[in-house]
Amino acid sequence: MVLMKFPWQSDSYFLMKMVPVHRIDEEAEERDKDMLRRLMNVDVTGHFPIFTQRWQGAKAILISGLFRISRDSGSLLLSIQAPRCCICSEFEIKSAPIEFPTPMRTKLLRFSAPRLISQTRCYATQASGGPVFEVFNSQHKLMQKERAALDGENSRDSDALKDEVAVRLCERLLDIKRHFPKVLDYGANSCNIARALTRPNPDPDPAKPESPPLTTKISELIAAESSSSLLYRDEHLDFNNEIAMTREVLAVDETLPYLPESFDLVLSSMSLHWVNNLPGVLAQINNVLKPDCPFMGAMIGGDSLFELRTSMQLAEQERRGGMALHISPLADVRDVGGLMQRAGFKMLTVDVDDIIVDYPDTFTLMQDLQAMGESNAIAGREVSAIKRDVLLATEGIYRELHGNEDGSIPATFRIIYMIGWRDSPNQPQPKPRGSAEFNLKDVLEQK
Repeated sequence: MVLMKFPWQSDSYFLMKMVPVHRIDEEAEERDKDMLRRLMNVDVTGHFPIFTQRWQGAKAILISGLFRISRDSGSLLLSIQAPRCCICSEFEIKSAPIEFPTPMRTKLLRFSAPRLISQTRCYATQASGGPVFEVFNSQHKLMQKERAALDGENSRDSDALKDEVAVRLCERLLDIKRHFPKVLDYGANSCNIARALTRPNPDPDPAKPESPPLTTKISELIAAESSSSLLYRDEHLDFNNEIAMTREVLAVDETLPYLPESFDLVLSSMSLHWVNNLPGVLAQINNVLKPDCPFMGAMIGGDSLFELRTSMQLAEQERRGGMALHISPLADVRDVGGLMQRAGFKMLTVDVDDIIVDYPDTFTLMQDLQAMGESNAIAGREVSAIKRDVLLATEGIYRELHGNEDGSIPATFRIIYMIGWRDSPNQPQPKPRGSAEFNLKDVLEQK
């Protein structure tokens, strides 16, 4: 006998026994009934037929939870409903409040019981929202960030690009004349935005050589990041004392565990290009914003690293006769604008900025990307390393097609900046169609 739980009985547990059919006789049935009366204190309650696909046409006797199912050949299946018995994993008894007699305990078996099909039909329904296609391996990307953060000195030297993008993103706060009590930094990396907010004289206007840091516009900053090592890498540096910041590690990097309308501003720098469900994340950001509050983000997109992409494709085509995925697919400017509108943002502003960084060779470029935690994390990538001959061919093609006169090679990073506002009744609204009082054609002709 063995204790098990049927999938269609959520609160019932069964004691099951298999006996050869040729041993079924009236004396055995009476002994089983007497055993049940002693152990379970049950009586015979009636008979009923079983209608299942596997046991169709079989007969059963119900003895207050006892199912005796017999066929012309095969075996006898005996089960006793015992609600107070514990559930047993893989048909193996863990413990049970019922104390079985010693002779009965010696006959406990493990077996693969035939699966009975319930009369209740089950239907599969699709979950709310569209299916999410996983382009990137989130777990592998997390491991890359953790590995990069362990080499703190190398990682800080490679943060120049992320720091520059964070500075250019935060400069846009100078155009918004308001104070933000609570701010979220989604995908904080090593807190590059916090470092940019504490920078002295942030205003690039030559007429204002001195200006207060942007921390005066913010009361509290929540830095959220999935990689704990990267998030706490610079917690000992001086800029932490110049801003009221709280670090929070995200259990799931594409889920914001915050209440609706809980932030006055959401910032995100150099992290959205690794998100699989970008429409869903943008919708969550819009949800946690208060009405008439902005979201400002910056992500790599467009034709970033097109020099490395084309050179590696030509090198692999020459040496291997085919191409593999080594550089992530990136969103375009038009895609970002459409996704922002789909997420419910109003008064959108999307612009592009190209940052060109010169490197001595392709190997230094790849090492820099690895130190930034920006290595390849495509789900369908090749697990093995790139062959030596392909790397050498990539170096030669890169220099021939894109090399500078001084011997260095350029790497283009196209940064897409986006600003969107949470919808609010007091926002400026476009006038209805046909309400214009002047013809634009007449105005242009006068000029």
